[in-house]
Amino acid sequence: MAERQKLLEIRDLKQHFNTGKGNVIKAVDGLTFDIFKGETLGLVGESGCGKSTTGRTIIGLYNATSGEVIFDGENVHGKKSKADRKKFNRKMQMIFQDPYASLNPRMTVADIIAEGIDIHGLAKSKEERMGRVYELLETVGLNREHANRYPHEFSGGQRQRIGIARALAVEPDFIIADEPISALDVSIQAQVVNLMKMLQRERGLTYLFIAHDLSMVKYISDRIGVMYRGHIVELAESDELYRNPIHPYTKALLSAIPQPDPDSERTRVRQIYDPSIHNYAGEEPVLREITPGHFVSCSEAEFAQYKAENKK
Repeated sequence: MAERQKLLEIRDLKQHFNTGKGNVIKAVDGLTFDIFKGETLGLVGESGCGKSTTGRTIIGLYNATSGEVIFDGENVHGKKSKADRKKFNRKMQMIFQDPYASLNPRMTVADIIAEGIDIHGLAKSKEERMGRVYELLETVGLNREHANRYPHEFSGGQRQRIGIARALAVEPDFIIADEPISALDVSIQAQVVNLMKMLQRERGLTYLFIAHDLSMVKYISDRIGVMYRGHIVELAESDELYRNPIHPYTKALLSAIPQPDPDSERTRVRQIYDPSIHNYAGEEPVLREITPGHFVSCSEAEFAQYKAENKK
């Protein structure tokens, strides 16, 4: 089996916010993980765990407190020329959570989608520019008649498709999807996720898919990282994580997923995560490989315990 190629490498990434009076919020506190070309890495956790801050820090909307973001072999944070930033911004794009707030209400759909095309000079004429806009609209399931309309004329699902078209306009390699379906009706969520999967196959895209809906994350992701208070506590292939969760927090999250069957839903036992069960006195937990490709944040003692419980 050929070795997978790393597209994104995160090394000890920290994002701390000073709230004044000496108070510091450690929203992201020492993340280290890789994302490989062509895969989808899902990042899940409760609200406030730092997953959206992680995405925004990776793409540069926030300046990292410390750590490295290495994209396609190049460190993208720190001092960069305007040309370097422009080149990076074309390779990496973002789809935002709120399809209502993320589109400028004063711009037509054509101008919203073509904004990146204009910035990067990807069209040589107005005709070519509009041709690319029409093509992108059709790619995301809309039509060319939508080009001259304004965002308020569309539903939430349609607006998110416009946001996806805007991200695709500069032909990126990597897209950070920050809870792209959480503001949409359940009936529309699957349509948007299926669209993203189709685009990934056709264009060879790589995704960081941030969400709190674990069932949908399992559907789209190759691997899943579980975040808790600024740390990744478990990282494994999607099927493996759901089949064999190891960290107590992951078990608690999975136990909260509603069951479609009313009888099993009534009898479902929800687990409550209590962080005090860990004894980390004098030792910081680190991600350790319990089974091949399955990493859990743990102490030395927990590592031995998890290894013994997961002998294969």
